[in-house]
Amino acid sequence: MGAHYVEKLKRMMTQIALTPNESSSSLSMFQKSLMPILSVASSMYQVSLLVRQQLYTTGVFNQARLPLPVISVGNLTWGGNGKTPMVEFIARHFVEDGICSLILTRGYGGGDEANMLQRHLVGTHAKIGIGANRVATASSFLSRYGYVNKFSAPCRRQKDNIDHGGKIGAVILDDGMQHLRLARNLDILMINGMMPWGNGRLIPCGPLREPLTALRRVHIAVIHNANMVPDSQLEMIVSQLMKIKQSLPIFFSRLDPSHFFNLQQPSLILPLTTVQNMAVLCVSAVGFANAFVQTIKKLGASYVDRMDFTDHHSFTDMDIHLITEKVKQLERQFAAKPLVVVTEKDYYRDQLALTKINQVNVLVLCSSLNIIEQHGQSQDSFMRLLRSFIDC
Repeated sequence: MGAHYVEKLKRMMTQIALTPNESSSSLSMFQKSLMPILSVASSMYQVSLLVRQQLYTTGVFNQARLPLPVISVGNLTWGGNGKTPMVEFIARHFVEDGICSLILTRGYGGGDEANMLQRHLVGTHAKIGIGANRVATASSFLSRYGYVNKFSAPCRRQKDNIDHGGKIGAVILDDGMQHLRLARNLDILMINGMMPWGNGRLIPCGPLREPLTALRRVHIAVIHNANMVPDSQLEMIVSQLMKIKQSLPIFFSRLDPSHFFNLQQPSLILPLTTVQNMAVLCVSAVGFANAFVQTIKKLGASYVDRMDFTDHHSFTDMDIHLITEKVKQLERQFAAKPLVVVTEKDYYRDQLALTKINQVNVLVLCSSLNIIEQHGQSQDSFMRLLRSFIDC
């Protein structure tokens, strides 16, 4: 029961962070009473950020440097920015170039993102290094597999069939924006187009990990979920970015759904049309569930309900009971069994817990990130720009 109340409090805090200031009247009295305390905590957090940044700037804290290109993919806000799908996108394109990449990830929250990356990149030369000390993890992998700095040589693209014996050619730093310990050649910032900055405040009062001025360190910005918002909102975000860094290259991305698989029978692949004209319950514990829910609606479900949990939440028996009760309620309402749909992140984090949802089909939605051809930008131009930043 204690875990249930902790999760409820986390959801209330998330709602505070994602509610724009002009809509703060929609918050409960209890949430409003927390604001002064959270504001003080945010101020203390900002001071700690400034001190830490200064320690690296003045050389009191040293950055570690690896003998090959390092690409950081990160964000300024928590969750829902397409960060890990972008890591996979880059790793796959490196595979096409004959480059073996090492992905460094913390394995946070039960390792759901790391598990998903391992599953998606199985059969390729890409390697996944998991651990909070990413410098030590990188050193271990480079010692074990060796490395070859292909980017310092004349650029070899898809026609490069040279076998480097699995030696690592590039490092991709997952969630690296705030990981100042490791120097990088390129910083890619992912931004959630549906909710770019929340209430514009630093955590814990808001979703910002750093002030927006941190954009000055960024080399490439990618506005994610760009297909789910009007052009006017995209233009507003672009304008905000350009005010801080006028020369910043800006791209747009989306998650394209590909298929479902049955949680009870993972080998059973189902088409996207499976949810058409069906009542669907979306269950998720991700950073920004709105994009997931909107995707299911666009796939033609006749009715979509949702149960949202905080990012990386591990489902408890109480959660499974509440999900089961909601399924029964929908079954009575529509006189037919609904479908339950979860994200891949939820599946790789909590597969065993989700199998406890009895007597109903639980489907897992599979998707992949793609760069949208917009404002003269494309996937090809994104990769060309990425290579140019790392001297290829």
